[in-house]
Amino acid sequence: MSSAAASADATPIAAVMPEGKDVKAFHRLVFVIIAVLLAVLPFILYPVFLMKVLCFALFALAFNLLLGYGGLLSFGHAAYFGMASYITAYTAKYWGLTPELAILGGTVVAALLGLVFGALAIRRQGIYFSMITLALAQMVFFFSLQAKFTGGEDGIQAVPRGHLFGVISLADDRVLYALVAVIFFLGLLLIYRIIHSPFGQVLKAIRDNEPRAISLGYRANQYKLAVFVLSTTLAGLAGSTKAIVFQLASLTDVHWSMSGEVVLMTLVGGMGTVFGPILGSFVIIAMENYLAQFGAWVTIIQGVVFVVCVLVFREGILGLVARMLKRPL
Repeated sequence: MSSAAASADATPIAAVMPEGKDVKAFHRLVFVIIAVLLAVLPFILYPVFLMKVLCFALFALAFNLLLGYGGLLSFGHAAYFGMASYITAYTAKYWGLTPELAILGGTVVAALLGLVFGALAIRRQGIYFSMITLALAQMVFFFSLQAKFTGGEDGIQAVPRGHLFGVISLADDRVLYALVAVIFFLGLLLIYRIIHSPFGQVLKAIRDNEPRAISLGYRANQYKLAVFVLSTTLAGLAGSTKAIVFQLASLTDVHWSMSGEVVLMTLVGGMGTVFGPILGSFVIIAMENYLAQFGAWVTIIQGVVFVVCVLVFREGILGLVARMLKRPL
């Protein structure tokens, strides 16, 4: 295989397809379809299952922003997802904050943590960057295990859902689903706007050829830090929302396996696609829920699915669909 072919295989599907007015109209149609599905699905499927899917879909979208468009592979995104979950749970339960303030607090903490960790990690590239993010995430895990406010191995349980803006009760699953759906959809719109903004175009240039981008006068490290913080902020938003949905924050949220799970969701759905991580999240969460009777075999089944995706369609499920339609998704 020639170097040109190898490069083409490694390039995200969206990077090799031109975008024009037809593509934008097509994307608007996709957004409308997603909005309709968000409105209809809670009458078909269990709302708590859907909320879990949406939380992890937002998490995967945040991760894909960093990996698919920034070209940075983080093995430590569970740190921001989990720490935001802890902060939201603690402030909602012990400080009595309303859900929106608790979620905002967790998101801000994730952003600040991402700023500090990102400033350290972006000094290195490739596998060294990934290892630094993993090491920092492990520090957060052991901190969460020892800190008193996290509850150690028990976590923070019985987190009150509270009243949105002090008025709307979130005790009903469908009311809470509406909030989660709005958060997810706004997060998706924000990520779409970032990707298609001038900032996003520079990110793609740095991802594809960093030395050339630097030679054109772009400060690559500042752009990489910016996308890192944006990604951790949105990951924190996902973790904060999950804490309210399940009324729980635990060590599972900051464990290294959570970082691996979001990588799996992104690659199965389609790295470098806008909507791929949503499909990937649905597939993985559905497998965890509907194949639960197989016990530990679920992990093996997930591994088989991942291997098949890598061998058969390296662009992911939606990446393959996009290639067939000849339109970026």
